[in-house]
Amino acid sequence: MTAEGDRPIRVVLVDDQALFRAGIRMLVDSQPDLAVVGEASDGREAIGVVRATRPDVVLMDIRMPVLDGLGATAELLRDPDPPRIVMLTTFDLDEAAARAIRQGASGFLLKDADPEFLLAAIRTVHAGSAVIAASATRELFARFGDASRAVPATYDDLTDREREIFALAARGLSNAEIAAREFLSEATVKTHISRILAKLALRDRVQLVVFAFEHGLA
Repeated sequence: MTAEGDRPIRVVLVDDQALFRAGIRMLVDSQPDLAVVGEASDGREAIGVVRATRPDVVLMDIRMPVLDGLGATAELLRDPDPPRIVMLTTFDLDEAAARAIRQGASGFLLKDADPEFLLAAIRTVHAGSAVIAASATRELFARFGDASRAVPATYDDLTDREREIFALAARGLSNAEIAAREFLSEATVKTHISRILAKLALRDRVQLVVFAFEHGLA
């Protein structure tokens, strides 16, 4: 199955190690529904490549010369209709990854992740139906999050049903898992999630997880 009909999910790889990029490119390009459309070796180069190729998903190394992944991510997320950005790190509890997600990145992956998990993560973040590495993401924000912020008034705009769905999504459950648990269709769950994100002005599900942790709602 390919994204949006016959068009594959377009991916840009950003890492200062050419050998690592070559391995990931080979893996991604082996899939009929995925295609690498560009590469960059530092954050500054990445900004130009992403703006030129307009990918769906960017795999962004955190630590690079010239401009690191945090700086590049922050700049790209200011663009209209930016891609989903997944941070690549060597540490499972990386404060820099938490900072990147807080500013709008759509998740993080360990560089030594299983190949099948990496491929599934690209598809998951593109579909927006789940949080990649949900348990690791929750652990990351349990350690580096700030649960002292006051709950914004926008949370009061959620209906009781939406708050139930919010709580399950904040735990990292996918649309399918929420649907099974609540005896709803996946389409209904997707609609609820879309309304929750809109009411809370959140970009995606990982931002929902961050919101929950940082306002003591997790």
